[in-house]
Amino acid sequence: MNIWLAVFLGGGAGSMVRFAISRGFVALQLKGAFPWATLTSNVLATALLAVVDLRMDVQQPGREQWQALLAIGFCGGFSTLSTFSYENYQLLRDGLFWFAIANMLISVSLGILVFHLFHAR
Repeated sequence: MNIWLAVFLGGGAGSMVRFAISRGFVALQLKGAFPWATLTSNVLATALLAVVDLRMDVQQPGREQWQALLAIGFCGGFSTLSTFSYENYQLLRDGLFWFAIANMLISVSLGILVFHLFHAR
């Protein structure tokens, strides 16, 4: 598979999963001031990226396309810095300073913790 096509397909699939998670939170009426759907998507994408990084040796033939599909495409489409930034902007604009700070600290800390846990030997 062409590496550009792999990134394209993975990105589309990751975006669809992120959208489904967001819609799922709305359907379960879990949409509130705190951006749970974005946090969930970003932490799951980080966990997948940690697993791919840990388990996939891209030096082996044929692995470059899988790495492009999963790590660059899927995880890139599944996680979202732009939405994370926009939601923090909205929280600050709406005077929910502590929610914004909590979201930033929890998101970044969980991301680093996930990589640490998957790579701890």
